[in-house]
Amino acid sequence: MTGRSSVTIIGGGASGVLLAAHLLRDPKADIAVTLIEKRGQFGQGVAYSASQRDHRVNVPARGMSAFSDDPEHFSRWLQTRGYAAGGNSWVFVPRRLYGAYLEDVLRQAGQSRLGRLVVLSEEVVAVREGKSGIETVLDNGTSLVSHHVALAVGHETQPSRGRGIAVRLGSERDTPLPQDAEVMILGSGLSMVDAWVSLSEADHRGPITVVSRNGLLPKGHKDVPPINIDAADVPFGTNLPYFMAWFRALVRETENDAGDWRSVVDGLRPFNQRIWQSWSKHSRRQFLRHLRPWWNIHRHRLPPDLYDRMVSAIQRGQVSLVAGEFVGVERHGDGARAQVRRRGTTTRETIDIARVYDCGGVSVDVQSSSNPVIRELVANGRARPDELHIGLDVDEYCAVIDAGGKATDRLLVIGPLTRGRFFEIEAIPDIRVQAANLAARILAKS
Repeated sequence: MTGRSSVTIIGGGASGVLLAAHLLRDPKADIAVTLIEKRGQFGQGVAYSASQRDHRVNVPARGMSAFSDDPEHFSRWLQTRGYAAGGNSWVFVPRRLYGAYLEDVLRQAGQSRLGRLVVLSEEVVAVREGKSGIETVLDNGTSLVSHHVALAVGHETQPSRGRGIAVRLGSERDTPLPQDAEVMILGSGLSMVDAWVSLSEADHRGPITVVSRNGLLPKGHKDVPPINIDAADVPFGTNLPYFMAWFRALVRETENDAGDWRSVVDGLRPFNQRIWQSWSKHSRRQFLRHLRPWWNIHRHRLPPDLYDRMVSAIQRGQVSLVAGEFVGVERHGDGARAQVRRRGTTTRETIDIARVYDCGGVSVDVQSSSNPVIRELVANGRARPDELHIGLDVDEYCAVIDAGGKATDRLLVIGPLTRGRFFEIEAIPDIRVQAANLAARILAKS
C-alpha cells in the first residue's frame, strides 16, 4: 500500500462499477481503485449479463443514468449509438446493452488519470484487517492491502430446489427443449418473465405452468408522473396496518382525481428507505412475510409491451398462473413429475413436465452464503447478519458492523447486501445515490 488513498472493491457488477466510477469521477482526486471480479466481466453481474434481446431493464432509460446529478447521461450514451432516436428516454433497453454502458462508464473513469484504476479477474477468499490497512486475500495465493475494502457482491442465487432437478435459467443444464414440451416455472416475479422470454424467443409453443405462493404477476409500467408527497404527510414510525390504510387511501384519492396508482408508488420512492428504517422489527418482519409480494409487483414493473405480451399468453392459455405451494419434484422418464398444492386446498396435484425452472428469487440468509468472503467474515465475527438475516448489518454510512456491535469504516458494503438497513437498494436509481454518498465519504477521508 502506497501513501495514496486506496480502495479495493470486491465485485464488478453494477454496484462495484458505480462505486468505482464515483470514486474516479473527479480527475484530481488522488485515489487508487482496484476492482476485482472473478468472472472478468465488469458491469454485468447477475442482472446485466442476460443475453436475450427482450431481457430488458425494468426502469425506463431516463432513470438509468450512472449519475443522479446527470440524469441524461445514459440517454446521451444511447443516442450516440443509434438508440433512443429523437431523444426518447421512455425506452426499456436490453439488459446486455445496459451492461455495455456500465462497462463503458468504468472504462472512461479509468482513463481520466493513469494508474488510478486496476481491474483484476480473480476470486477473493478472505478480507482481514491489520495495523497498516485492510488485506484482500485472493484465491491465487496473493493479497493486496488498501485503506478501504468495499463489498459489492450483489445478489446471490440460491441453489435450485427439488434436489437439483429444477434448472436455473441460463445454466449449463438449461439445454434446448422440444417446442411443444410442457414446462413448469417456480416463482412468478421478474425472473419468471425472463424464463418465459427465453422460451418465447425459442418459439416455444408448449404449456407453461407458473407456480408461486400468491400467483401474482408483475404489473406494467405506464408513463405517468409521480405525485408530490410532503414528508410531513408520511406516517413514519406507525404500525403496518395504519401505514397501509394511509397508503391505500392515498391511492384511492389519486385515482378518484383521474390519476394512476403508479404515481403514488413512484411519489413515495424518495421516502422508502426512511419508512423502512422507521418501522419496528416486528413491522418489517410482517411486511416481508405478508406484503412484500404485493409490493414487488407494483414497485418492480415490466416494460408495457412485455407486460401486454405476458398477459396475452395467459389469456390464450399457454401460460397458467397457479397460486399454491410447490411440494416437490422427482425424475420421471426423460422429464420430471412435480407435486403442487393449490392455495386453499389440501390436495396434492401431480403434473408431468419436461423441465422445471426455478425462478424463485435471489434472497438468501448470509449465514448460508456460498460466497467465501461473506462466510469467512461472519464466521470470524468481523461481520454479522442484519436482524432479519437478509443482508449484512451496516451502519448509516455502509460500514460493516461486527459481532460485537462495532462498526469499522475500513470495511464497507454497497448494494443489495445492505438491504437489511435500506431495503430499497436493488435498482440503479437507488444504488447510484448510495455509491455517490459512499464515494464522497471515502474521498473526504483521503
